[in-house]
Amino acid sequence: MKVAAYQAPLSACGSMVEALALIRDQVEWCESAGVEILCCPEGVLGGLADHATQPTAIAIDVEDGRLNMVLAPLASDTVTTILGFTEIDRPGRLYNSAAVFHKGSVAGVYRKLHPAINRSVYEAGREVPIFQVGELTFGVVICNDSNYPELARFMAAQGAMALFVPTNNALPLTRAHWDLASEARNVDIATAVENSMWVIRADVAGRTPDLLSYGSSGIVNADGMVLWSGHRLRADLVVADIETAPRERHRGERLERQPVMDDPMILGAIFPS
Repeated sequence: MKVAAYQAPLSACGSMVEALALIRDQVEWCESAGVEILCCPEGVLGGLADHATQPTAIAIDVEDGRLNMVLAPLASDTVTTILGFTEIDRPGRLYNSAAVFHKGSVAGVYRKLHPAINRSVYEAGREVPIFQVGELTFGVVICNDSNYPELARFMAAQGAMALFVPTNNALPLTRAHWDLASEARNVDIATAVENSMWVIRADVAGRTPDLLSYGSSGIVNADGMVLWSGHRLRADLVVADIETAPRERHRGERLERQPVMDDPMILGAIFPS
């Protein structure tokens, strides 16, 4: 199966309209190139609520169907898109979420379990869904969640052959550093080797007056080899053919319990190609 990671320009994340137009361009390219899954960055729609002056203004309700309407321009018969947004639930709580948009509808949502900023406006998610598109079983974690290896172990135990990582490594100019992308890549390599799974990370890249991200997008195979890395500081699209057949060994297969929170629900999302 061919997959892609879109390294979106950081400047576009502040505009939902601009971001959707750019992602639509990537979807169309993927359709022509035979890519079946496109992973986009964390918070690519509207940016991160922690950076927003009015966090609720960029938040989208999933339950009322609004997310389906927002993502309608990305509908494709052949390309499933994973992308980050700010979710708001009925009580008004905000979540840093990633949607799996499949054949014109939201087939599943992952909520970030470990918001990275100490005083984040985001609530922590409680569920670890497993998804399937065609022959590929996969998991999704968001940015900082990839630093918690028990999540990937659990997903591997459920049969996940790939892990998609929507990421937003934009930091204030005084804190941004070149090595952050290398640190993210090392995490991806360790995750791949430990769990015999492919890791596909999609980051933002570029500079705004307040933020900077060098970009850590890339694809690592199940043996820990880095196949492609996004160019630093600019938009890019990295593509690779990945294996979908189960491998002989998953180190995570001994993990039988949900690794986080107290008895949260395990959701499985299976949708045929």
